[in-house]
Amino acid sequence: MPGPTALRLTTVLDCPDPVALADFYRRVMDLPVEAREENGGEWVTMETPIGRVAFQRVADYVAPTWPQGPHPQMQHLDFQVADLDAGHERLLGLGVPVLDESHVPDFRVYADPAGHPFCLTR
Repeated sequence: MPGPTALRLTTVLDCPDPVALADFYRRVMDLPVEAREENGGEWVTMETPIGRVAFQRVADYVAPTWPQGPHPQMQHLDFQVADLDAGHERLLGLGVPVLDESHVPDFRVYADPAGHPFCLTR
């Protein structure tokens, strides 16, 4: 008997505040997407042209450490942009902290409000 057929992949990020983190990524992606809250904001899903991203509340959430440490990151999001320098300046304008610029000109690493690393790439 064959297994189930995958219909869609959703990336889910644990965090202390799903509503706030969804809003952060909406601004990072600069897309007019709506976040759908479920369970009183315990889970938030964003349907975007580049995929589905969801955020779930974890009561005892501990932010990952970059690049190593007691809670090393297990995964991260990469956003490909047409102009890395312009994307970098836009994120700085949003107040996004830079974790690593040593890989310039190929990509740069930032942190979201919950501490997850994410990258802009060419």
